Formats: sequence, structure tokens, C-alpha cells
Amino acid sequence: MRHDDERVGRVLSRREALALMGAASASMLGGRPALAAFPGRVQALPSCIVRPRQTAGPYFVDGQLERSDIRSDPTDGSVSKGAPFRLAFHVSRIDADGCAPLPGALVHLWQCDALGVYSGVEDLEGRFDTVGQKFLRGFQPTDADGIARFTTIYPGWYEGRTVHIHFTIRTDPSSDGREFISQLYFDDSLTDRVMDAKPYASRGRDRAVRNLQDDIYLAGGDQLLLEVEEDDDGYAARFDIGLQIV
Repeated sequence: MRHDDERVGRVLSRREALALMGAASASMLGGRPALAAFPGRVQALPSCIVRPRQTAGPYFVDGQLERSDIRSDPTDGSVSKGAPFRLAFHVSRIDADGCAPLPGALVHLWQCDALGVYSGVEDLEGRFDTVGQKFLRGFQPTDADGIARFTTIYPGWYEGRTVHIHFTIRTDPSSDGREFISQLYFDDSLTDRVMDAKPYASRGRDRAVRNLQDDIYLAGGDQLLLEVEEDDDGYAARFDIGLQIV
């Protein structure tokens, strides 16, 4: 029985991606005009890497806080425990003239904590986080260079899913805008090391799902796999994505 996201969409072939680069029609996803992540003829540029769209899942909460450090609950200052993880999004816009940084896009990030719980919702084992808490949720606008930076923690696991982080990129915040929704993943061997340390170890990892056992990961997750490096007391990664507004 699946406890989380149902898979939607599929990974586009290069032929399909190139065809869509020339299309003028708009697509829809979740009631909003969608963004596409296609390489087109500027595929060689690092910031214009193709990325597949994936489901948002049931735990997105709109109206998140605008902040870079999403580890704390602003109501009482408490901090979600876990290995620090610094993540930088590099967002570019692809058009007929090539690839350029996309400023002013809103990057939303949300994830579970070290024990597999999402703030403000019932978890998969019937436990509740405190309603109204806003751990591990937030958004940042991209700067003039198309960059949005976050400080969070390495996410834990919950039954039925491999370790992952959800994200949405929205453009033109003054209106309905457009959005691109997907997820980020981690190398299994790194996750094993993290899960063996506190506070993750208290939950164990015997029932944890690995990447290739996760149906959603299998729909293009290898293109959403983060290259994580050790950084100070935790970890860090950069994620490049090119978007075409269609």
C-alpha cells in the first residue's frame, strides 16, 4: 500500500524536449500554468540541465515563510535536530536567445524531519507534529544571479519512500504565475552513513526504502540526485535547473 505520492508524468526524451522548445501552447499542472525544464539547444550550459517534473505530494502547505534557514519554528525558536544541510538552487530561464539567470522566482522547499515527520501534519504511523509549527518549510526568491540558498537538515525517512526533499519553483509571484514541481534525492551510501548517526539512528533504517525501490525515484530520480559534499559540520549541495516558460 502506497503511503505517499502517486507518480505523475514521465521523463521526456530529447526528441520530445526539442519539439516542446518550439511549442507556443501552455500546459497545466495542478490548476496553474506549468514550467518545463528542457535543455533545448543550450544543453551544454551547466545551469540549463534537464530535470523531470515529479509530484508535489500531499504535504505542501501554501503560505510558507520567506526565509533562508528553515530549521526553526518561529513561534518558539525551537530548532529541528539533524545534520545541517546547505542547498543552493541555481535557476535559469531558457528561451530562443539561450540561457540566462532567472531572478525573482520563488523557490519553495519542504521536507520531513530526522524522524520522518512533516510539521503540522499526521505522519504515517499516526503520530502528530504540533499543529501550526513550521519546521523545515520555507521559500526564497532567486537573486539577480538566479540563486536561492537554504539551510536545512538532511531529511530522514518514512515508510514507502526513499529519502527526498520536495521543491516548487514559481514565477511572477504578483499573479498566479507558473510553477515547476519536483523532488530531490540523495545517494544511498551517504544516506546510510547519516542514518547511523544521531538523531536519525534512534529510528533505525531496517525498513527504509532505497532509491531503486521507490517508484517515484524511478521516474527520473537519477536526474534529480544531488551531488552532496561535506561542509563544516554538515553537508552542502548545488542544484542547477533551466526552465522554459511555455
